[in-house]
Amino acid sequence: MKGLIQRVRGARVEVAGEIVGAIDQGLLALVAVEPDDSPEQADKLLHKLLNYRVFSDEQGKMNRSLKDVGGGLLLVSQFTLAADTRNGMRPSFSTAAPPALGAELFDYLLRQAQGQHPVVASGRFGADMQVHLVNDGPVTFMLQI
Repeated sequence: MKGLIQRVRGARVEVAGEIVGAIDQGLLALVAVEPDDSPEQADKLLHKLLNYRVFSDEQGKMNRSLKDVGGGLLLVSQFTLAADTRNGMRPSFSTAAPPALGAELFDYLLRQAQGQHPVVASGRFGADMQVHLVNDGPVTFMLQI
């Protein structure tokens, strides 16, 4: 399971012109599910999302987590993060989970996040989404579980 996280001042996801998820300050997490992933990997990713220290303390050091600052978490499924790009000039998606497994684990991650954090929003799995964000820093990390 992969999560590309971006520290944001605000972010939203639109589907067909309708805002389906939005947060103010927090983390935007683009999430890819791979074929061998399980709920255990989703739990590990969520733990990192909530506790990874990417927010600044009083000295300007990245010592605060999403939980510490009370920011929002916006989860967006993005199977293209699982692409194999090592060969050729076109990505291969054989390393991405089948859609049914991807939806199942993404929904699991979302439900777990909603149960553990007060501000959680999401995109819509499998939809053509437009993601708008103001990257704060910019601060972006790839989390691989």
